[in-house]
Amino acid sequence: MTRRILVLAHTGRHDAMAAAQEACTLLHAAGLTPVMRAEELQDIQAEYGTLTAPTDTLGAEVGLEDIELGMVLGGDGTILRAAELVRGTDVPLLGVNLGHVGFLAESERADLAEAVRWVVDRDYTVEERMAIDVQVWRGDQLAAQTWALNEAAIEKANRERMIEVVLEVDGRPVSSFGCDGVVLATPTGSTAYAFSSGGPVVWPEVEALLVAPISAHALFAKPLVVAPTSLLAVELLTRTDASGVLWCDGRRTVDLPPGARVEATRSDIPVRLARTHQTPFSERLVRKFALPTQGWRGPVTHDGEHPQ
Repeated sequence: MTRRILVLAHTGRHDAMAAAQEACTLLHAAGLTPVMRAEELQDIQAEYGTLTAPTDTLGAEVGLEDIELGMVLGGDGTILRAAELVRGTDVPLLGVNLGHVGFLAESERADLAEAVRWVVDRDYTVEERMAIDVQVWRGDQLAAQTWALNEAAIEKANRERMIEVVLEVDGRPVSSFGCDGVVLATPTGSTAYAFSSGGPVVWPEVEALLVAPISAHALFAKPLVVAPTSLLAVELLTRTDASGVLWCDGRRTVDLPPGARVEATRSDIPVRLARTHQTPFSERLVRKFALPTQGWRGPVTHDGEHPQ
């Protein structure tokens, strides 16, 4: 049975194209069939003139239903694009970080050969990450439906005008305030835009939804953590004519006129991430943010000593 591995890369970067060439070569040498999108293959051929290994084309020769796993070469933004591509399928994504923080990635560029070996040996587990479904209402009309893995961010459309919003949880208003925006996030997104907006870091295993106001002018506009079953809503007030814009994972946008309403709920379709390291999230947090841990002695053993 042919094993097909989708290789996704940010071909606007030379290091990503080089990594894609290397990954395809290693996969082919191991007897697997690398697959890439047509536009990314064209970019690599334009840069290098030829491919270093036979590579099938997604769509033309291979469908997503034929893909065993997606190897994503890039930062978190590339993984978010990949999640959009495989949305609604069972294809897990294994991220190889070529970016800066790379919270969603499983390994670093220097570990590319090892990452290919994990894929070849199927030496990984699949972790499901919560996503959110997002609806935009204009009056009683459903104007748009989309989704997000990290967050749905309601932002002001014009730099000089803040928006005024009402925040609602489970059909009840919580507070209204003027602000630059509001972030509705998942635990996965807690280390992204929500974190930059003053929200808490939430461990991926925690099932919850987050709300983080952006530059709010209010006495009570603190971040909130609510139940994963909650319905979150943000309404743009009509007492001003300030418009907003919805950004989902920084990729999908919807214009929000005054009076528009954004609703977010837990999605029935998670994003599947391939994991090879059983590294505690606290260790990943320390490493990715370069947090200071000097002076740590470790847990106390039963005999009262600290392990060396």
